[in-house]
Amino acid sequence: MTVRLITAGESHGPGLTCIVEGMPAGLAVSRAELNRDMARRQLGHGRGGRMKIEKDAAEVSAGIRHGLTLGGPIALQVANRDYANWEERMNPWPVAEAVPEVHLPRPGHSDLVGTQKYNFSDVRNVLERASARETAARVAGGALCKALLGALGVQVVSHVTQIGEVAAPAYPEPLGPEAFAAVDESPVRCLDEQASREMVRHIDQMRKANESLGGVFEVRVFGLVPGLGSYVSWEERLDGRLAGALCSIQAIKGAGIGDGYALAGRPGSRAHDEIFHSPERGYYRESNRSGGLEGGMSTGEPLVVNAVMKPLPTLTKPLRSVDIATHEPAEALRERTDSCTVPAAAVVGEAMVAFVLADAYRQKFGGDHIDDVRQALDAYKARIGWTR
Repeated sequence: MTVRLITAGESHGPGLTCIVEGMPAGLAVSRAELNRDMARRQLGHGRGGRMKIEKDAAEVSAGIRHGLTLGGPIALQVANRDYANWEERMNPWPVAEAVPEVHLPRPGHSDLVGTQKYNFSDVRNVLERASARETAARVAGGALCKALLGALGVQVVSHVTQIGEVAAPAYPEPLGPEAFAAVDESPVRCLDEQASREMVRHIDQMRKANESLGGVFEVRVFGLVPGLGSYVSWEERLDGRLAGALCSIQAIKGAGIGDGYALAGRPGSRAHDEIFHSPERGYYRESNRSGGLEGGMSTGEPLVVNAVMKPLPTLTKPLRSVDIATHEPAEALRERTDSCTVPAAAVVGEAMVAFVLADAYRQKFGGDHIDDVRQALDAYKARIGWTR
């Protein structure tokens, strides 16, 4: 049994669609929780004018009845309210008037290579699908994956650790789920109040200078059992799947697990997590430098992953480019944009991590109904003596 997630739709088209396969029957899904994550994706200081237009909500069109999953594919629809302003330009069917083409690719975006790959003369055919607007559909699907994980005792959270040149101080470990209760109250979803204020100021300063900013976010997962993923085949290694899922998010250029890149500069004695055992706790570790993953498998410690986001390529003062129709020098396309979306990207990161982990649980424990999944999970915990 596996979980599949597929999205369809364009940034300014009629709407976005997400289809999730592999959910067991009988799983309780809350409309409020589903749309809570949709709203969280729109949070963050530095968002642009489109967030004033779109008030995202996911509508279920298949696979759920009276709040419970039916075991078949689940279809979610997210309407684009801005489509009313783009109906002629983005109509699925031919329109009476000629629509001007876009010929100005942006450095750092999919525009130019996409036109080459798909033999388009109009950059809009690329940018509409490549847009990070697509992540609204992923977050909708990720909320279903979170519902499954939550039913199995797993919690997924995130926070921002850096925006531009402003980095939050390291947090004392262990950092438990209670530390994230109010993270969405920060305008940049940062746990440190002083760093949060500095990040806001930095965004404002760079926005006035016509610049965009990237940064780093971290996703943490609590309640995982040991043994998700596998070492026996490269494609089953959980760390590889998580890194791939994070790097699939628009503008993400790197991913780390646990202490990540910092491990490269340490000796082995300060890079690994020593193993202990007690009758009360079973096997445990007093550190978590590995981020809850060893040999491609979960260890049972909190999962810690982070992702590096580049500055957004759409700038209010465009970079130099080339008109693909005339090959003459030109300024890149100037389109409505955000100046910083790291806080929102962290919510998308939660969704993608939740998707990978939901799939890992389904592969390991199977089950047509959620009760079957719980029974298989309980039997596994009993076999390995896992009591957390």
